[in-house]
Amino acid sequence: MQDDSLNWAMPVMRAGYAGRAMVYAIISGISLFAIWHGDEAKGTSEALSMVERSPFGLVALWIVALGLFAYMAWRLIDAAFDLEDHGTDAKGLMARVGQAVTGLIHGALGAVALVLKFGSTDSGEGSKTAFYLSKLMSWPMGEIILGAVGLITMGAGVYYLHQAYTQKYREKLQANHFTMHWNPLLQAGVAAQGVSVLIIGGLMGLAAWQHDPDAAGGLDKAFGWLGQQVYGQVLVTALCLGLALFAVFMAVNAAYRIIPRLKDPDVMSIATKVKRMAENA
Repeated sequence: MQDDSLNWAMPVMRAGYAGRAMVYAIISGISLFAIWHGDEAKGTSEALSMVERSPFGLVALWIVALGLFAYMAWRLIDAAFDLEDHGTDAKGLMARVGQAVTGLIHGALGAVALVLKFGSTDSGEGSKTAFYLSKLMSWPMGEIILGAVGLITMGAGVYYLHQAYTQKYREKLQANHFTMHWNPLLQAGVAAQGVSVLIIGGLMGLAAWQHDPDAAGGLDKAFGWLGQQVYGQVLVTALCLGLALFAVFMAVNAAYRIIPRLKDPDVMSIATKVKRMAENA
């Protein structure tokens, strides 16, 4: 049911998805440029560092940081007010906790952008990740905690892949010319995000199993692991292209996402449109 008193959340949602789109556009664009010039694909921190060193880089980092903080705010608001109608049963509460955690993770990425903005003397994404994971593993049951985080992350990857396979995301996107005719690109983007998150979670689990903090990390490690496989460079390039499409998917969400409790009754989702077209055929 529509709740007009919560319409103030809509601009926050749009800014948040736009910020997330910008991050993935930066990562995929810089990685594809690096691959084209014989270098390796870049992780999030390294890609943002390269942006910081570019013309207008500080302005871009401010925009990225504010967008990611907006996404964090949106996810926390979404979870608190249940704007997507997940409900209060066990499944719904788990989904809302997941929204809040996702928001906090992106808030941390926004903090990374600000650290780069004000200058950082740290030695790089990989070393920082290994340092913190080493600290975690030194805790009582630290390896079990890391393994559990890895399993949860892998679960998130499976969720994205399931979304891509079933195309359930179409239930929350407005039907229009672009979303109806370019849906395969959106589907590919969601699938690519699922693959990247699944690999990251798997590497976390491997790090816990082998007691090797250097084995885990973010996209940098995912790209590195994928590059070691057969036809690795082709696979890494394909994943970078897929993440560029995920950036498009995020931008589409910024413009056309349907929030159940904020929904205009005259707005039709892709799923509803496709269903009606099939009924009328």
